[in-house]
Amino acid sequence: MSFENLNLIEPILRALKTEGYTTPTPIQEQAIPIVLKHRDLLGCAQTGTGKTAAFAIPILQLLYQDRQQHKEQKAIKAIILTPTRELAIQIDESFAAYGRHTGLKHLVIYGGVSQNPQTDALRRGVDILVATPGRLLDLMNQGFVRLDNIRMLVLDEADRMLDMGFVHDVKKIIAKVPARRQTLFFSATMPNEIQNLANSILNNPEKVEVTPQSTTAETIQQELYFVEKGDKKQLLIHLLKDKNIKTALVFTRTKHGADKVVKDLTRVGITAEAIHGNKSQNARQRALTNFKNRTTRVLIATDIAARGIDIDELTHVINYELPNIPETYVHRIGRTGRAGANGIAFSFCEAEEIDFLKDIHKLIGKTIPVNDAHPYPMSPTFVAKKMEPGAKSSAPAAKQQRSPGHRDGQKRWGKRR
Repeated sequence: MSFENLNLIEPILRALKTEGYTTPTPIQEQAIPIVLKHRDLLGCAQTGTGKTAAFAIPILQLLYQDRQQHKEQKAIKAIILTPTRELAIQIDESFAAYGRHTGLKHLVIYGGVSQNPQTDALRRGVDILVATPGRLLDLMNQGFVRLDNIRMLVLDEADRMLDMGFVHDVKKIIAKVPARRQTLFFSATMPNEIQNLANSILNNPEKVEVTPQSTTAETIQQELYFVEKGDKKQLLIHLLKDKNIKTALVFTRTKHGADKVVKDLTRVGITAEAIHGNKSQNARQRALTNFKNRTTRVLIATDIAARGIDIDELTHVINYELPNIPETYVHRIGRTGRAGANGIAFSFCEAEEIDFLKDIHKLIGKTIPVNDAHPYPMSPTFVAKKMEPGAKSSAPAAKQQRSPGHRDGQKRWGKRR
C-alpha cells in the first residue's frame, strides 16, 4: 500500500513526497478513505500512530476540491480542537507540510500569548483553524471567530480534554457549529463520559482502531527492580546518583504521585519538574523546555500528559509505578532508544503491581531481566512465590488501582482490563 493507492490529489502527493512519506501507517490507510467519503469517524489511536496525517490529509483534499467547484468563501471551514498548545502547534505544522501546494490558509490559536497576531490572521481569512478550547471560546465571545460555515470538526485526544477539564468548553463550542457537518473524533481510551460525548456528536460513524504496539525495541536495555512500596523513593534517589544518567523521564500513574516525586527529588538536590493535566500550558511547556535543554535533569510525567512529547537523546525512562494497561509500558519505554539509538528503561515493581508485571510480560513475549544488586531488594522468596503462574498479588490494592474511577484504570476501547 502506498499513498498513491488512496486516491489522493497531486498537490498532496507532491507534498508527501517532499516530506519523504511513501507508505501510510495503519490508521492512515484505514481513516483517509473513510474521511474522503464524507463519513463521520470514531478513531481509537494514541499519539505516534500517525493520526494527525490521517485527518489532516483528507481535510486538505476535501477543502481543496470544494474550492475548485465553488467560489472561495472567506470563512473558517474546518476546525481542529486539541487539548494543549504543544499538540496544536504540531498539528498546524502538519497542515503546513501536507497542504503547501493547496493554497489553503491555516492558523493555530492558543492561550498564554498575545491574541493580536491571531486576531489579525483571522481577519485576513482562514480555511482551517487549529485551536485549544479556552482561547477559541475567548475569541468567539469577543466576536473574532464565527463557526457558522464549519463543514469539518475534529476532536483530537478527547480523553485528554476530559482529564484536563475541557469537556464543558468543548460542548459550548460544538453547540455553535452547524449540525450538518462531518465530525472526526479521536481518543486513546474511551471512558464513559467520552463515549457519551462521541455518541452525541457523531452521525453513524465508521470506527477505526489501531492495535497498540506490543513489542519493545531491541535497542532498549530493560531492567526490573522488585522493591517495597515504601522504598521506591530511596531507590530512585540511589539510581540517580549515577552521573551517567544525564536525563531521565520518570512515569507515575497519578498526578499526585508525580508531584510527590518532584518534592522527594528536589529535597535531595536533584533538579526535577512534573507535567500533568493539572499544570497550566505555560508550566508544562516551560518544564519540557527545561528538560530538553537539560536545565532540569528529571521530568516526572503521567501517561496522558506525556503523549505526543518527543525528546531527542533521552537516555533513561524509569517506571516509578508500573502501568496497569500493559501496552502503556511499551509506549513509555519507547520514548528512549529512538532512531536506532540505545536507551535504558528501569521499572520498579512492588507487591501490588505484580499482576501488572505479568500482563506486561505476556504482551511483550519475554521476561524483563531482574536487577537485585541494589540496597532495597524485596524478599526473593516472596517474589518467586508471587511470580508463579496463577499466584495473585495483593488483590484488594490491585483492584483499587483498576477501578473505573481511577484515571488510568478506565475502560479501554471495547474491553475492560
